[in-house]
Amino acid sequence: MLDQLLPGVHAWLQLPGAPGRANAGVVVDDDGITVIDTLLAPSQWGPFGDAVDALRAPVRRVVLTSSNAEYTGGTTRFRLAAIYGRRQTSTHLDQPADPEVLRRLYPDVASEIDDEFRTRPVTHVVAAPVQLTPALAAIPMTGQQAENLVVVLPGAGVVFAGAMCSFGVTPLAHQGDPAAWADALDELVELAPIVVPGHGPIGGEEEVRALQDYLRACVAADGDPDRIGRGPWDDWTARYHDVINVERAAMLDRGDDGIPPSLLRLVGRA
Repeated sequence: MLDQLLPGVHAWLQLPGAPGRANAGVVVDDDGITVIDTLLAPSQWGPFGDAVDALRAPVRRVVLTSSNAEYTGGTTRFRLAAIYGRRQTSTHLDQPADPEVLRRLYPDVASEIDDEFRTRPVTHVVAAPVQLTPALAAIPMTGQQAENLVVVLPGAGVVFAGAMCSFGVTPLAHQGDPAAWADALDELVELAPIVVPGHGPIGGEEEVRALQDYLRACVAADGDPDRIGRGPWDDWTARYHDVINVERAAMLDRGDDGIPPSLLRLVGRA
């Protein structure tokens, strides 16, 4: 169900958080609705879309915080909305998805990812901060990917961080830069005190700082996931992402921007 944070501001939380079970957001303005991220599979975006329809306002905009399928899989549910995303997201969504990779990456919903998996393309590329409505702005960031977006509502004190934040769930940085991601979180905590993450429960600066510490621990591990050390992440789910995150950080440190072999093994492409 939609959780109302403030009048006209809603979060759709898939708890407990896990890979493939992302969150989404809904903001109602005078001209209609802005949806932030669209979830992965029909069992997720179907009920979410129905809840949005129940607000009885047209969906004018969808903002995608990442090109990953768990944020973009439901774009077809909002057929008349403009789709806002970074150029990287636009490029990725212009290419056909690989359903077999998605099934391996998100095994909990593998049965719902058929060979006809499709998403809508980006219609509006966001290259700089833009005020989409009087209430909200889309802010480019980097970290989980080279190009991410977050949505901030300054008057409400809320930022929909999407893929840039994962609380209680180990993030996956196979397309991103853990060091740059950690640094970008300094900017994110200045945007608003209430943070709706892409995974996990709503949080704030404490949760963002824990994520930042984890990402920096991955960088400091120098290619060895056993060197991450102890921290708040000891209780997080999806710790199998550690090896991918640490390997990605080490590869970038030596100038290699390739796909981590550990990720290729996870999706059966090694």
